Amino acid sequence: MPADRASQTIRRRRLAAELRRLRERVDLTGDQAAERLGWSGSKISRIETHRIGVKPADLKKLFDLYRVTPAHREELQALLRESATSSWLDSVTAGFPADYATYLYAEAEASAVWIWDPMIVPGLLQTDSYARALLAGYRAMFKLPPGDAERRVGIRQLRQNQLLTRDPPLTLSVVIDESVLYRRFGNNTVMHEQLLRIEEASALPNVNLRVLPLDGAHPIVTGAFSYLHFDPVHDVPLGNMVEVEHLTGAYYLDDEDQTFRYRETFDSLTAGSAGHDQSRRMVSVAARERWP
Repeated sequence: MPADRASQTIRRRRLAAELRRLRERVDLTGDQAAERLGWSGSKISRIETHRIGVKPADLKKLFDLYRVTPAHREELQALLRESATSSWLDSVTAGFPADYATYLYAEAEASAVWIWDPMIVPGLLQTDSYARALLAGYRAMFKLPPGDAERRVGIRQLRQNQLLTRDPPLTLSVVIDESVLYRRFGNNTVMHEQLLRIEEASALPNVNLRVLPLDGAHPIVTGAFSYLHFDPVHDVPLGNMVEVEHLTGAYYLDDEDQTFRYRETFDSLTAGSAGHDQSRRMVSVAARERWP
């Protein structure tokens, strides 16, 4: 995977999770490992929760203690080297809230993203005009500076260009409520162009669109969330992650039991939705008849 596909945060999270797995494999507690290495009791914990980075010399000591094979050492050392490299997101996320930047980096690292949204068109499918209209309400209510809104609009386009058409492209699966097609943000032209954009993007082979009909079965009532899947890098796995949105930001889940529930929820929402082709027709009808 190219270096600019991953953030320092995500790379470190991947390395930290693998170090924890290796420690547990040799049946050592964090305190036992720290004692054998002559470290403070909290150092292992801070490394494994990626609150601090791990120095190359300390990484070698961990390899020796955990009896890591030479081949796997090379893989983990590559991850450590990459954690110090820059990403195309570094400059554009400067000044953004930490939770928003975290999602952007995770999205760039992910191989597949599943998104459910009952209220709005997801960011990876938004036009500039729709995004501006959407952010206008936040600006008015929370007094956000105009420059912040424009930067968020700009980064949406950058994300779309970087992720949906890269090689290999991000696999994007989206389920939106039918009401999204009829909920106004901006004027008729903004809405018409936005629905045409959904049609265009959903024609890509790596984009799957589903619309949950208003008169269909609604398997569960839940707010918007994104489920992110990560392929192994240097043969080092990373658990899936869920972003759950709320009014003032977002929170993240990586516990396997919790993320599994969200994946099951997404599958249930997909099963209750119109198929991909029918969903695209629903978008087309709304564009022509509601937003001519």
